[in-house]
Amino acid sequence: MDSAAVAALICPVCADEFVQPAPEGTALVCAAGHSFDRARQGYVNLLSGSGTHFLPDTADMVAARDAFLGAGHYDVLAAELAQTVLDGLAPEPAGREPLVVDAGTGTGHYLHGLHRAAAERAIPLHSVGLDISKFALRRAARANPGTANLVWDLWKPLPLAAGCADAVVVVFAPRNAAEFARVLRPGGRVVVVTPAPGHLAEIAAATGMLGVQPDKEEALTAALSGWFAPEGTRTVGYTLGLARAEVAAVALMGPAGHHLDAAELQARVAGLPETSNVTAAFRISEFRLLPRQEWAPA
Repeated sequence: MDSAAVAALICPVCADEFVQPAPEGTALVCAAGHSFDRARQGYVNLLSGSGTHFLPDTADMVAARDAFLGAGHYDVLAAELAQTVLDGLAPEPAGREPLVVDAGTGTGHYLHGLHRAAAERAIPLHSVGLDISKFALRRAARANPGTANLVWDLWKPLPLAAGCADAVVVVFAPRNAAEFARVLRPGGRVVVVTPAPGHLAEIAAATGMLGVQPDKEEALTAALSGWFAPEGTRTVGYTLGLARAEVAAVALMGPAGHHLDAAELQARVAGLPETSNVTAAFRISEFRLLPRQEWAPA
């Protein structure tokens, strides 16, 4: 992980800064001596000893997501998201380079696309990826080796210094508005991706997937309103042609994967056409951090 990403981190035990590790270093160590080993796959588990009450994505869910995203089905979304994030970055003062926090980074797919787009625009981007699933972070660390990929629960205080980030990206993940506000620099932005009405509607009933909350956009705005002002929303929609195995993968990779029975899912998918035309529909919503004196948490 690069030095700028490490410099943004704070110890989850004492909130002290981490010492920059040597190139061959295998642990993050804070100034007070608290140490967190780097897994051989490249991520660091900062939840050691504290744990979480939330269910992380399983190995099967992560494998399904990796296969589905790797096939390019959501590449249109990834490109639109990268453009939105990069266009919203404020000019950096001399000597400072932007840092993005990917809250719920998963396999690192969208962050990888963001880094690729930043390189094409000659933007020297640094990043921190947070996720509760070590299975996902194994893949994220391969996709984004320079990123500080950390096992973390997004509902806990984030292991990041106040005012360290230019943007927080949240793709189908929890939104901890107070913590996002704390870690963002003045004028920073949160960019949130949510499913739009009609997303995967053609296969939702057949596979047992959860439906899209009708008032999802209003609920999102309300949840962030004490710290952020809405800056705009972009809708991304297109049609996918999915084989049966891909239908099973998209069902298994999301929240429904926690309760879907794999054998039952395969039986359901077997009754579908060889190829299903399926709607992909997303909202990309931008929120600007309010000046601190205007913060009004509920």
